[in-house]
Amino acid sequence: MKLVSVLKSVILTILFVNLINAQSANQLTVFHAGSLTVPFEKIIDGFKKENPGVEVLKEIAGSRECARKISELKKPCDIFASADYMVIDQLLVPEFTDWNLKFATNEMAIVYTEKSRRAKEINQKKWFEVLLDKNISVGRADPNADPCGYRTILTMKLAEIFYNKKGLAEKLIKKNQEYIRPKEVDLLALLEEGELDYIFLYRSVAEQHGLKFLILPDKINLKKAELEDYYKQVSVELNGKKPGEKISQVGSSMVYGITIPKNSPNPALAKKFIHYLMNKEKGLRVMQELGQPTVIPSMCDAYNKLPDDLKKYAVKKK
Repeated sequence: MKLVSVLKSVILTILFVNLINAQSANQLTVFHAGSLTVPFEKIIDGFKKENPGVEVLKEIAGSRECARKISELKKPCDIFASADYMVIDQLLVPEFTDWNLKFATNEMAIVYTEKSRRAKEINQKKWFEVLLDKNISVGRADPNADPCGYRTILTMKLAEIFYNKKGLAEKLIKKNQEYIRPKEVDLLALLEEGELDYIFLYRSVAEQHGLKFLILPDKINLKKAELEDYYKQVSVELNGKKPGEKISQVGSSMVYGITIPKNSPNPALAKKFIHYLMNKEKGLRVMQELGQPTVIPSMCDAYNKLPDDLKKYAVKKK
C-alpha cells in the first residue's frame, strides 16, 4: 500500500509539472514603454487571436525603469520594447541581451487641453513664454526613469539654441519640478483633470488620447534622422548601470528598440511575437496607424548577434 501511495504521489507530481510547463510554454511576459500602451494593446490582441491559448503578461513603465527590472531585479522577461533603443545598448548589452532591433519613431510635442490656460496663445514662436508664466503649470517625465523625460530636457536645450535665448533651458528645467513623474503617461490624468496646463509628451500619445498638441520645429522635436548632427549639440547627464555611475545622453533622433533578454523563459514564443510585430500588415500597420512611423528594415550595430530569422528586419551597419 505504501508503494502504491508513493507511485500515486510521483504520478501526480509529474502531471503537475507537465501542466505548469504547458502553461509557461504559452505565457509571454512583455515589458514596454508607457508610450507603447495603446499600439501594443492592439498588437497583443491580434497576436493572441492568431495564437489561441497564449497568455500575455504586461508590465508598463518608463523604459529605463523596465531595463532595471531586468538588470537589477532579475525579473523574467520575454520581450522588452523601449522608447529609446539606446536604453537597451546602455543598460542591458552585453550582460542581459546581445542585440536590439529598431522599429519605430516619434517626436516631442507640447500637449494640452481646451481647459489649459493661455491655450489660444501658444504657438511655435512663443510657446516658451506661455510655459514660463508663473500661473501656468507644466509637467514632464523623470529623465532617469523614462526617455521622454530626458528627451524633454534635450528639447529644452535645443530650443535655447534655436531661438537664441540664453538661459531658456535652465528656466524651463527649474519650473514646476513638483510635476515630474516616473513616466510620461502618468501625467495624462493630471492634464485631463486640469491640474496641469501643459505636458511635454510624444505626439503619438497625444493623438491616441485625442489631446491638443503643438508641433515643434524639426530642429527641436528630435524627429528627423537627417538632423542627427544638429541634435548632438546637446546632452543630459543620467544615472548609469551602477549606483553613483553617470552617463551622458546625447541628443539624437527618436528610435524605439526591441529585444529578447537572455533570461527569457520563452524565447521561441518571444521571437514569434517579434515576427508578428514586424509584419507590415499586422504589428507595423498598427504602429503606423497610431502615429508611430516605422523604420523597418533599420541599421543594426549588432547585426551578427541577431537570431538568423530576425536579420531580415535589419540592415548591417557598414
